[in-house]
Amino acid sequence: MMVPVFRFAPSPNGELHLGHAYSALLNAKLAGERGGRVLLRIEDIDTARCTPEFEQGIYRDLGWLGIEWERPVRRQSDHFDVYVEALARLRSEGLVYPAFMSRGEIRAFVTGHEGDWPRDPDGAPLYPPLDRQASEATRRARLASGAPYSWRLDMGKAIAVVGGTEWTEFSASDVSAHEMIPAAPQRWGDVVIARSDVPTSYHLSVVVDDALQGITHVVRGRDLYEATSVQRVLQKLLGFKAPAYHHHRLILGPDGRKLSKSERSTGLRALREAGRTPEDIRAMLGF
Repeated sequence: MMVPVFRFAPSPNGELHLGHAYSALLNAKLAGERGGRVLLRIEDIDTARCTPEFEQGIYRDLGWLGIEWERPVRRQSDHFDVYVEALARLRSEGLVYPAFMSRGEIRAFVTGHEGDWPRDPDGAPLYPPLDRQASEATRRARLASGAPYSWRLDMGKAIAVVGGTEWTEFSASDVSAHEMIPAAPQRWGDVVIARSDVPTSYHLSVVVDDALQGITHVVRGRDLYEATSVQRVLQKLLGFKAPAYHHHRLILGPDGRKLSKSERSTGLRALREAGRTPEDIRAMLGF
């Protein structure tokens, strides 16, 4: 029988808060109930914002909560080579293209289409088609000029290759209960897959890492529900097996909004320094 493999994958760009604690505790709980393993992954591709101090804080806070994880920990910044390899495969198949428009240029382009220009699930306007439609000679010239760029997935072409896709959404309370969710990647348009200065993106690195680490169950916040559509397309393009997903409820702040790492009152370090115990945190979160 295959042993279930779960993972908790924070970014070391701030202090962990109650929302992170909920996700980490839920991963540990579900893994324990299913006789599974729990891996910790440090998602630090944003080298400008991620720091060793915040990474050490992750280990400290998880240890304080009593959460155990396997060693060694996978740190994404140590594995840019594997993301470059995945990007090269997508490039060789003509599924990505260099995109040069800045945010200001995107805004200027869509100004005349404010009423009907499509937006992604996060509310950002979909990337205009100009770079996708550019000739190969134009692309080479722009690249040679040193202009900043990102690599974007040609979503229309990608969908044509993989066809329809879906994912398994499983229940946290009933191991046998699950639902098949149809993916809607077209809602995201041509998403960023890598940048000229960082050879990957969240979508690409998380898909590669989940496959290489043999992750069978992804337990993460509801705010990433829509992103699963993009990741399912990448999994199929790269020939990766899909994990099952559970998108849990979000822990909200006093203002009813998703918690932020800048929200000191909900940070685990601040709560610990205020005298809260791990048992208090578990009780606050319903464990």
